[in-house]
Amino acid sequence: MTAVLPIEKAEAAGAERGWRLHLTGLAAAWASILLLFHRDAADIVSIWWNSSTFNHCLLVAPLILWLVWQRRPELRQLAPAAWAPGLLLVAAGAGAWLLGAAGSLALARHTGLVLMLQGAVVACLGKAVAKGLAFPLFYALFLIPAGEEAEPFMQTLTADMAMRLLAWTGVPAHIEGVFIATPTGNFEVAEACSGVKFLVAMVAYGALAANLCFRSWPRRILFMLACIVVPALANGVRAWGTIYIAYRSGSTAFAEGIDHVVYGWFFFGAVMALIMVCAWPFFDRKVGDSWFDPKGLQRPGAAPGGASKLVRIAAAAAVLAALPPLWSAAIASVGARAAPADFAFPEIPGWRRVPATGGRPWQPHFAGADLLRMARYRNAAGQEVDLAIAVFARQGEGRELVAFGQGAAFRPWAWTADSDPPPGGKGELLYSFGTVREVLTFYRVGDILTGSRPAVKLETMKTRLLGGPQRAVAILISAEQPADGSPIRPALDAFARALGPIDRLADRAAGLPQRR
Repeated sequence: MTAVLPIEKAEAAGAERGWRLHLTGLAAAWASILLLFHRDAADIVSIWWNSSTFNHCLLVAPLILWLVWQRRPELRQLAPAAWAPGLLLVAAGAGAWLLGAAGSLALARHTGLVLMLQGAVVACLGKAVAKGLAFPLFYALFLIPAGEEAEPFMQTLTADMAMRLLAWTGVPAHIEGVFIATPTGNFEVAEACSGVKFLVAMVAYGALAANLCFRSWPRRILFMLACIVVPALANGVRAWGTIYIAYRSGSTAFAEGIDHVVYGWFFFGAVMALIMVCAWPFFDRKVGDSWFDPKGLQRPGAAPGGASKLVRIAAAAAVLAALPPLWSAAIASVGARAAPADFAFPEIPGWRRVPATGGRPWQPHFAGADLLRMARYRNAAGQEVDLAIAVFARQGEGRELVAFGQGAAFRPWAWTADSDPPPGGKGELLYSFGTVREVLTFYRVGDILTGSRPAVKLETMKTRLLGGPQRAVAILISAEQPADGSPIRPALDAFARALGPIDRLADRAAGLPQRR
């Protein structure tokens, strides 16, 4: 019997050394990945800190550490061993980052970085340990600042629910999109009122609570559905309550003040408490229950993996992570061309350049463009048309041809409807203080001319992944509706025909050699 103790001590010491070795390898892989993508890591932390929608993410990293610490007794019974298939997750993250870099999609880049860090855990610590850490690894996805994309849908949903409740409570109201008009005043379900902040934080909280309080998967799923549906419904009630109070009190300022105080300080906590109180009787995880069964994940007494295999796999993870930025930089250097200092507007048969006087001022918005120039033309019939050209030598973060806020509609002009699209372009109607303007927009990117924003994104990704012309150009032809109310479109179509091939004009403006 006395010989057993030295053997057990030797096994324990070997397991401890195995953990130290593999955690060191993981730390090295993580350090390499974070060094390679330090800008994206800094962007993520900046979003956590500066965006109220994602302030809760500051708690996610400490919560992950706490979740791992809770599983420490079970993890000690496992022997880490580097596992090559885990590199597939690193490769998937690298691919997501490359697509995000090619399409200027921050969400894809941030997702790719988190996937690479998760993959490094699986590759360096092994399959058994990764299964034991399944939930903490999954919960790391909440480090990604995602969810604001749902704002338009949530705005519409909240406005529709508020309108139904107003009808049921006898408040006369009219809705236009997300604008609700009542006898008391006008209300807008703005982005901040959409409930996305509440919903994003509630989903993160719900996932944590579902893991901590439930063992049954059906109960976990029902709880998560409640964490999504109840906040969405509650936000509609909150919007209705604000408008109802304003209608009954006759003061929009009073109602908005109540809304900000109640929603900011009490509403979130009250809804969260309501969900937890209703779910309490159905909790089925007992205090002291093990988080997983080590014997079911790995044979008892298994030896830790070797150092040489760990070094190879950790190095492979770092190399896989390094490939996308190297490829992206190589492609950019091949297809890059500096923007011209300026360009000359074309001479157009039947039209002559005139000063841009009269009418309501209009200029499209293309933040980050290397060149943005406008000119006005008039024909013999007195019709006037504006021509705007925006040139990007190369697109990048914050300097994209199509993005939120980019395009023809810019204050004081607002988009009202689409008009008939011209060949290779799109048509829009804008409105500003009683004035109507129609705009035909053509995008030239890669080898295509299009009016489709998704097509621009896809072509941009293609050229930045496989090479090709990196320039991106927008050509906009626009005119105000004449004072006599006659149609705008005939003048725009006549001007476009006289202008000639739009793609050649875009290439000339970008300084590219002309095709014969």
